[in-house]
Amino acid sequence: MSEENNNNFEMRCGVVIAIFAAIMAVSDLVAGKYGDDEIIGTNEKAAAYMWYQSKSIKETLVEGEKSLLVSLKEAGAIEGKAAPGVDRHITNLERKILRYKKEKNEILKGSQSVGPENWVQDLNGELGKIIGAQEMEAHLASLGKAGDRFDMASLFFQVCLVLGALSLVLKKEKLQMVFFSGMCLLGVLGAGISLWAFVSVA
Repeated sequence: MSEENNNNFEMRCGVVIAIFAAIMAVSDLVAGKYGDDEIIGTNEKAAAYMWYQSKSIKETLVEGEKSLLVSLKEAGAIEGKAAPGVDRHITNLERKILRYKKEKNEILKGSQSVGPENWVQDLNGELGKIIGAQEMEAHLASLGKAGDRFDMASLFFQVCLVLGALSLVLKKEKLQMVFFSGMCLLGVLGAGISLWAFVSVA
């Protein structure tokens, strides 16, 4: 290879390496953001299940109170003037139980899944804003897959840059072209997988 051709090759190869390095940096930046989102989502999912559990405990307590009052009434322990008040209280307890069931369902499935007619749980005073624990699980699963794809893309980019560096070091034209072609192929693969990972979550 002549000196001029060698200089042209080095310039072309250097530019391609710089382009793939820049794409790799952007890919790693996006992957890092998705990783942070996955950590935040995991914490939010745990909080949603704890919230669901607290509603279950309250529902169980109210059901126990209602069951006790119904049992006392059926046993004849409540009669006379106290009976109407107890009946009203049982009715209120039944409403509470129904509300807790709806709240649990909304916390589990999310406001969008249960529909406006079943919005009972507010978030900061607003209805219809609950992201369900099951919705979070599905989103976390997609973030996990995207993370795996970004890792694969990063591997392709790193090998791509190594091949690019080798093509600059080698002096034989055929070997240079083999490594340069390998670099381009792996770089394009890495970019494609990064795009796939981004689109799968966006």
